[in-house]
Amino acid sequence: MKFYINQTIVIHTIRIAGISNSSVFQIGSSGQIQPLSNLYNSGGFTEPAPLPAEEPVVPPVSVPLRPPT
Repeated sequence: MKFYINQTIVIHTIRIAGISNSSVFQIGSSGQIQPLSNLYNSGGFTEPAPLPAEEPVVPPVSVPLRPPT
């Protein structure tokens, strides 16, 4: 069985908080979503990134609270 769907979709604002390699973002209808994976070296890097020298020191965070009333 085949369906033919005509749609008009108007999007004024869309916000995407995060997207990863396995995310699927879909607007409208899709009969079948084919998986696709591409790996690009857009920076032209030829070797791995250097390891960090040491763990960064993160000071403890304290938030003053108002006394209960």
